[in-house]
Amino acid sequence: MYVTAQESRALSRLFGLLAEDLAEREVRERIGHHLLELLSADQFASFVWDTPSRSFGSGVWLNMSPDNLASYDAYYQFNDPITLKLQARREPTLVSQIMPQRELMRTEFFNDFLARDGLHWGVNVFSYAGVRNIGDLRIWRGRHRENFDLRTLELLRLVEPAFTGALIRAGGAPPRLMPEPAVAPRLSQREFEVAMMICEGLPDKVIAYRLGVETSTIRTYLKRIFDKLGVHRRSGIAAAFARNR
Repeated sequence: MYVTAQESRALSRLFGLLAEDLAEREVRERIGHHLLELLSADQFASFVWDTPSRSFGSGVWLNMSPDNLASYDAYYQFNDPITLKLQARREPTLVSQIMPQRELMRTEFFNDFLARDGLHWGVNVFSYAGVRNIGDLRIWRGRHRENFDLRTLELLRLVEPAFTGALIRAGGAPPRLMPEPAVAPRLSQREFEVAMMICEGLPDKVIAYRLGVETSTIRTYLKRIFDKLGVHRRSGIAAAFARNR
C-alpha cells in the first residue's frame, strides 16, 4: 500500500500516541483527533461494549452534541440498525457495506440521531481481546463529502492492532510473553523487539512504522527470527516464547 507523505506523518503521530502509557479512556479520546486528520473526517466517537447490559457506554466524541449522545445512550443505541452488524465484523467496515445508504436514510436512527449532528458517511472499527469487544472507533463524514473508500479500510487495518494493543495495556492485561534465556540470546535487540510485536499480533507495516524502517526491513528481521528460532510462521514465534516462559 502506498502511503502519502501527509498520511505517513499522521500515522507516525498516531502510533507515537498509542505507544504511550495512557489510561483506557484517554487512548480513545486522543486517537480521535489523529483519525480525523488521517482520514479527512468530520466527526468521531468511541464507546465500550458492556456484555451484561448489552449496551455501549463510556462514550467519548469529537464534533458531536452531548445532548444528542445522551439520547444515543438512552434510546437510539437500542434502535440502531447498523452498529451490532458492524460490531460482528472483526475488521474495519464501511457503514454502506452492511446497509445501503438510501436504506439507512429512511430509518429513525439516521433522521433523528445521525443527521442531527451531520453524520452521513460512516466507517467503524471494533477492537477485540479474544472474544471480548473492548472498544471501538466510529468515524463519520458529512452529507456533502464523499463516502469513505477501500483506502480508508487499508489505513484503519494499519491502525487497529496498535489501538487494540493500547487498550489491552491500559486495561491491565497480563504482561507479554517474555522468553527465558534459552530463547532471548539467539536474537539481537532489534530482532527481539520485532518478535515481541509479532507476538502482539501487529502486521509488518505497523511494526515498520513503530520502528521507523521500511516494511522490507521488517521482513528481513522476520526471516532471521524464523531461522534463529527454527520456526516457519509467525505463530511459531509466539509458541517458541511460550515454551520458554
